Amino acid sequence: MRSLRFALIAATMVASTAIASPADPKNGVDYQTLAAPQPVQATGKKVEVLEFFAYHCPACNMLEPTLKQWVKKQGDNIVMRRVPLPFQGPADPEARLFLTLEAMGKLDQYHDRVFQAVHVQRQRLMKDDQIIEWAVKNGLDKAKFMETWNSFGVTTKLRRLQQTASAYKVSGTPTIIIDGKYVVSPGQIQESNKIQDVNQLMQATSQVLDKLVERAAKTK
Repeated sequence: MRSLRFALIAATMVASTAIASPADPKNGVDYQTLAAPQPVQATGKKVEVLEFFAYHCPACNMLEPTLKQWVKKQGDNIVMRRVPLPFQGPADPEARLFLTLEAMGKLDQYHDRVFQAVHVQRQRLMKDDQIIEWAVKNGLDKAKFMETWNSFGVTTKLRRLQQTASAYKVSGTPTIIIDGKYVVSPGQIQESNKIQDVNQLMQATSQVLDKLVERAAKTK
């Protein structure tokens, strides 16, 4: 399974001809711009931000605290949505878990718990039965959970995820889309800026996101 990990960049990697700078991010260096921008749901002056993620992705887990702080700092400037990337195809159990929690109104309460279970407690939550067992053990009513899990709304959204990912040209996580056109990944920022320290990478990622939101807001 592919994910953009915070691995150290090899010394032999060829440097980009453009100079990377998180404080003044360059297209093709610190981020990419989609050739075909996608429509956004945000209205007015707000900038739409999408995060494509997966619960099993170590980089997503690492980014999560920084991303939450960044979203809080941006406040009313943005509308933030998370999109689970279905690595296992149109019936991906992890993506289905996210959509089920969202439909139940339990996402705020359980989103961090899932990351904790996978990356701290080392629980395997890659199959339907593993996830259902975990959900019940963590206080969710089994009947209500299964009703939502199998609901038309959840299954319909689940089938559409691959189409959504394809529209944004997303194949790895975490990937953040600003205003339907700017594509940001910590992996690209790390490579372009030759960052080895995780804290520096988180700061640089926040800087790039800040600048792209600012640029997008000017076009509203």
